Amino acid sequence: MSENQSGPDQPKGDATEPLPLTGHALIHSYLKSLDHSPGVYRMLNAQAEVLYVGKARALRARVSNYARVTGHSARIQRMIQETASMMFLTTRTETEALLLEQNLIKQLKPRYNVLLRDDKSFPNILVSKTHAFPQIKKHRGAKTEKGDYYGPFASAGAVNRTLNQLQRVFLLRNCSDAMFSSRTRPCLLYQIKRCSAPCVGKISQDDYAVLVADAQRFLQGKSTSVQQDLAREMTTASDAMEFERAAALRDRIKALTAVQQPQGINPQSVAEADVVAVHMEGGQACVQVFFIRSNQSWGNRDFYPKTGSGAEAPEVLEAFLGQFYDDKTPPRLILLSHPIEDADLMVQLLSDRAGRKVDLAVPMRGEKAELVENAARNARESLARRMSESAAQSRLLEGLAEAFALDGPPRRIEVYDNSHIQGTNAVGGMIVAGPEGFIKGQYRKFNIRGEDLTPGDDFGMMKEVLTRRFSRLLKEDPDRETESWPDLLLIDGGAGQVSAVAEIMNDLGVEDIPMIGVAKGVDRDHGKEEFHRPDQRPFALRMNDPVLYFIQRLRDEAHRWAIGAHRAKRAKAVSATPLDDIPGVGAARKRALLAHFGSAKAVSRAGLPDLQVVPGISEAMARIIHDFFNTKG
Repeated sequence: MSENQSGPDQPKGDATEPLPLTGHALIHSYLKSLDHSPGVYRMLNAQAEVLYVGKARALRARVSNYARVTGHSARIQRMIQETASMMFLTTRTETEALLLEQNLIKQLKPRYNVLLRDDKSFPNILVSKTHAFPQIKKHRGAKTEKGDYYGPFASAGAVNRTLNQLQRVFLLRNCSDAMFSSRTRPCLLYQIKRCSAPCVGKISQDDYAVLVADAQRFLQGKSTSVQQDLAREMTTASDAMEFERAAALRDRIKALTAVQQPQGINPQSVAEADVVAVHMEGGQACVQVFFIRSNQSWGNRDFYPKTGSGAEAPEVLEAFLGQFYDDKTPPRLILLSHPIEDADLMVQLLSDRAGRKVDLAVPMRGEKAELVENAARNARESLARRMSESAAQSRLLEGLAEAFALDGPPRRIEVYDNSHIQGTNAVGGMIVAGPEGFIKGQYRKFNIRGEDLTPGDDFGMMKEVLTRRFSRLLKEDPDRETESWPDLLLIDGGAGQVSAVAEIMNDLGVEDIPMIGVAKGVDRDHGKEEFHRPDQRPFALRMNDPVLYFIQRLRDEAHRWAIGAHRAKRAKAVSATPLDDIPGVGAARKRALLAHFGSAKAVSRAGLPDLQVVPGISEAMARIIHDFFNTKG
């Protein structure tokens, strides 16, 4: 792989300064230095900002297309006119060029490239194999735990619904190993017939293994055979006059029947596939992805990539595939709504990532075409809803600018709130909203660290949060070149809070960002809010003003976010044990110790020989644990 950053030859203007080349002429001047090697090219503007990253099977042939004066879309023509220099990187193979292109796009986020703004992982169902009675649970992230994984599911809600169904039908446990080992009587799930209570011996290990096997067959799409087996068992039990067992099997069959009815799209000819369809309108794009596994639909998700100032559907789809499967294992088959330009390269890239063959197809008839049409219809409807919501959001932002005399509709609003109980487990929360509504990927939590704060000092907490937030902004983006800087600050509080925030911002040298304090007003009633701005008298909006409702939603969302962070911190503090402070004892060893001894207190009383029999605890680790409790203090 090699890189060429040399500029093109410049024609002479006057005797002192050459005239700079731009656009088509600039691009044409590079051609004589390029060959037909595969590689990646970058187009930069006069400020050296990357406008576009592209791949090429043959760099000279690809770049020569941009040198042509005619035949370009409006988007490409604008990009060419802004181009002031180019950079080239040759690669050994075309697939390597595609991979490098995707990495550079993700890193540089060029204006004219299609960008997928989504970094969420997808949840799976895990049937754990680390215990004699396997646990079934939701799993997200790296698949490091031993067991069988089923997924991906489109959302946590889809996983939770499926887990609920599995509990009703197969009575599998979802409790942790530590809780399992500490039970002395069945929990509520056993009472409501959602668990077989293996923790207290209500079912043998062999019989529980049969339930696990049936659940896995169900997840593999073999629900019909599972139902037939249950029906045979029920008949056998009835014939043997084991009526209690027959009734239990009957209830499981009824539950399984209820599960099968609302499953929706269950294709017979497609066992494993992702169905990916794009719809474009008004310069915006929606990509809809349906996950088909084991002949069942495991949910769908919509995505709204940036279209690079007007890319066409095939380019959007190709860019989406490369970025979407960057950190996800692709299925064996991907059904597309549009053909993409370099399908063979994409197949090779995805196959390399999956470690097996991956096929791309654009079906024209049959059940597969119906799946694609259904995904395309969902993409069309989702984009229509989003555009409608975006228009309403734009009107609200315009109303907000008018109500508070802002220079223009804000594109980024940051709302701050604190949550604590008498100063304990204090957390600051920041939410972000803009033209597209709440930007949840930009939400932040701040653990209050100030040791000199008086318990319940809201002013001090707010000072710490804002100081940390804007000190980092000033360090990372002092020239405000990114979209990380807010146009408006909303503070939950009155004149005192606003004055304190204004003082903090002045100390930081950030004096030009408008801020508004939202106070509950008379009798702290919803709808009687008063608004405060630095050095101005408070005022109120009329009770039926849409802008008032909008601000209430922003404040309530910030309140919800801060309270959630506080509760999570408080729960973590409640569950903390002395084991957390022992060097070398992480989550796995902590679980093993608690599962073996039942409590941290019992661990503290254990002798060296007792500690060494715990799985994962070596002789050296046992001595560290023993010394921690016996020499402490």
